[in-house]
Amino acid sequence: MSRRASFFSRMLLLLSMLASPTLFAQELDAQIQQLFPKATRIEPKQDNPPVHSVYQLDELLGYAFESTDYSNLQGFSGKPIRLLIGMEAQGVLAGVKVLEHHEPVFLHGLGEQPLFDFVDQYQQKSIGIPIVVGGSQGGASESESIVRIDGVSKATVSVVILNETVLLSALSVARKLLEGFASGPLATAKPDLYEPLDWSQLLQRDYLQHWTISREEVEGGLGHSIEGYLGIEPESDTQPFTDLYFAYLNAPSIGRNLLGDAGFARLNEELKADEQAVLVLSSGMYRHVPDDFVPATSPSRLVLMQNDHAIDLYDMNFNNGAVMEQLDVPLDEGEAQIFRIKAHSAFNPAEPAGLRLNVNLQRNHLVQSSTQFTRDFQLDQALFNIEEAQAAVEPTPIWLRMWQERIWQIGVLGMSLILLSAVFIWQHRISRHSRGFHLLRAGFLLFTLGFIGLYAQGQLSVVNIFTLLLALGENFDIRVFLMDPVIFILWSFTFVSLFLWGRGVFCGWLCPFGALQEMLGWLAKRLHIRQWKISDRSHQRLQWLKYLILIGLVSTAFYSLTLAERLAEVEPFKTSITLFFVRSWPFVLYAMVLLGLGLFVHKFYCRYICPLGAGLAMLGKFHLFSWLKRIDACGQPCQHCKHQCEIGAIKRDGRIDYDECIQCLECIVILNNDDQCVATISARKRADKAARQAQSELIASDAMAPRVPAS
Repeated sequence: MSRRASFFSRMLLLLSMLASPTLFAQELDAQIQQLFPKATRIEPKQDNPPVHSVYQLDELLGYAFESTDYSNLQGFSGKPIRLLIGMEAQGVLAGVKVLEHHEPVFLHGLGEQPLFDFVDQYQQKSIGIPIVVGGSQGGASESESIVRIDGVSKATVSVVILNETVLLSALSVARKLLEGFASGPLATAKPDLYEPLDWSQLLQRDYLQHWTISREEVEGGLGHSIEGYLGIEPESDTQPFTDLYFAYLNAPSIGRNLLGDAGFARLNEELKADEQAVLVLSSGMYRHVPDDFVPATSPSRLVLMQNDHAIDLYDMNFNNGAVMEQLDVPLDEGEAQIFRIKAHSAFNPAEPAGLRLNVNLQRNHLVQSSTQFTRDFQLDQALFNIEEAQAAVEPTPIWLRMWQERIWQIGVLGMSLILLSAVFIWQHRISRHSRGFHLLRAGFLLFTLGFIGLYAQGQLSVVNIFTLLLALGENFDIRVFLMDPVIFILWSFTFVSLFLWGRGVFCGWLCPFGALQEMLGWLAKRLHIRQWKISDRSHQRLQWLKYLILIGLVSTAFYSLTLAERLAEVEPFKTSITLFFVRSWPFVLYAMVLLGLGLFVHKFYCRYICPLGAGLAMLGKFHLFSWLKRIDACGQPCQHCKHQCEIGAIKRDGRIDYDECIQCLECIVILNNDDQCVATISARKRADKAARQAQSELIASDAMAPRVPAS
C-alpha cells in the first residue's frame, strides 16, 4: 500500500468513526477477521477483561484486543501506539495490526511500510517465550529460549516501545484467560527466617541444587559421539560434561549463607522491587556460559522454566563478576554468576520449576548439534510467605532499559561534554595555541557529525520543542523524554549552557548538521570558491526569517501537531543526518540545495532559516556571562575580528551579537595571539618605534658629550 493510499484510508476510517460508531465497529471486526481468517463469529467486546472472543462455529479460536486497554506506554511522539492484537487460545499471537500511531520517524521519515513489516513478525510467535527486538537475526534462537525479531534502523525507540506494548497487553490477557498463564498465589521469601547452614547442609536440604550431566547422557541426547567437537579435549574424558550448582538467593537461609551478610545486603540493594535472583556455578567440559559471555546480558545456554513457559535470566554482573571470591564454597575452580529474574516474568518460587541447559556443540562453522536437559526442582514452601496476588507486577521501565542498553554511548557522550565544558571554561588559555585549538575544534566537529549525529542519532530538532510545550500543557511525563538517553542528555546540557554561554555551544559545537555545514566551508576554502558578499543591512533583515518560521511552527503545533511535524521538514536534519539521504527525492533535493548554498554563504541555513537556532537564541538572551572578551580597540578602529567572523555575529562597533554567535571562539584566538590581533601588533610596532627612537637619542647624546682626556 502506498503512503498516499494509506493516508486516505486512515482519513476515511476517521470519518467513518465520527459518522457512525456502527461503521467503526464493522471496520474493527473486518480487521479482526484478517487476524483470524477462519472466524465465523466475533463477539462484542466484553468488560473484564476487555477482549473480543473469536469463534469458528462453537470452537474458541482466540481473543482480539486493543493495546490501549492494557498499556499506557507512550511512544516517542508522546502518545501511545494503538494496536489491535490477536492471540490464539494456546498463547500464540495470531498477528498485530497498527490502528493508530504518531511516531514522526514513520509518518514523516521512513514511511509507514517499515512499521507494518515490523509488526508482521509477531504472527505465530508464542508469548510463552521472551520476544526481544534486535540482536541476532529474527526468529527463534537455536536454544528456543528466546525469540528475536528484526528492529527498524533509525526507529529503535519506537519499535522497542511497540514490542513492550504487545507483550504487556498479551500477557495481561493471557494471565486472566489462558490456562497455564494464570498467576498463582504470590510467594515472597520470609525476610526474618534465617538459620546458619554450611555447604553440605544446604545440599542436604535441597536449598542448593547439584546437577551433574555425564558425557554419556549428552551423547545419548545427540544420538552420536561428541568426539571432534570444538572445545571437547581428549584429556577432559575423566571429568563430567557439566557439573552444576544452583540456588535461589532471595531466601535468607540460602542467600545469606552463600553470600555472607555483606554480600546478601548488597544483593538486596541491587535487586529492584519484586525482582528475584538465582546463583549458578558450573565446571566441567561445558559450563553454563561460554568463554566469550558478555556480562549484564542474558545467557543463551541457560533458561528457567515454569508452567512450560521460558523465563529469561539476566546476568547482574554482581561484584564485577567475581562471584567465586564472594562465596565460601569447597570448590577449587568453576564459573559463577548471579542472575536476575525480572518482575514481569511472574516467577513463583514456591511452585515447581525447572532449570534448562541448552547444549549447542560446534564441529565447524557449518555443522552444529543441539540438545537440551532440564532439572526439575521444588523449593521448600516453608521459606515463603504465600498470599493471593493483589495486583499485576509492573515491568521494568522501558526508559531505564534504553539507558542500560546504551550505557557506553552515554559514557562517550558524557566525556565529550566534559571536554567541551573545559574548552569554554579555559578558552583564553587554550586559544593562545592557535594551531592546536583549530585541530581540537576540527576533531570535535568530526566527532559531532560522526558519533553524535550519524551513529548515536543525537540530532536535536524543533519538533522536540513542540513535544515539550504540548506536554507542559497536558499531562507531563518525564519518561517520554527519557526514552532516548542521548537526546535527553544533549537537551539537558544545551539548556544549561544557554544560560551560561548562549546558543553558540550547541549551534557551533554539538549540532551535527551545523558541523556538516562547517566542513562544507572548509571544502569551499580548499576549492577557492568565491563567497557571496551579503551586506550588513541584508544580513540583519534575513536573520529575522528564522524567527518567523519558528513562530509559525509553534503556533501550528498548538492547532495540529501532525501538521506542525510535516511543516518542520523545513529542517533538513531528518533527511541528511537521521536517514542519511535515503529518502524520496524532493526531501533529498531540498537538503542538497541548502548544503550547496553553504558553499557560497558560510552556514547559510544556520544563519537565516534554522527555527531551532532561533528558539535557542531566544532563550540564550538570558545568558549570565559575556565570555567573549573585547578590548577598547575592537571596532574602533580595528575591524579584523569582524572580517574574520564568517557567521556575521560581530557588529561594526566591535560588540558581539550573542543571538547569532555560534561560539567558534575564532575572535578569542585572534585576540590572544600577538601575531593576529591588529591592536596588539600596532601596540608592538609603536613600542618598537619608541624604543628605536630612544636608542637613537641615546647614541646622539653620547656622540655630543665632551671627551675627558686620559690621565
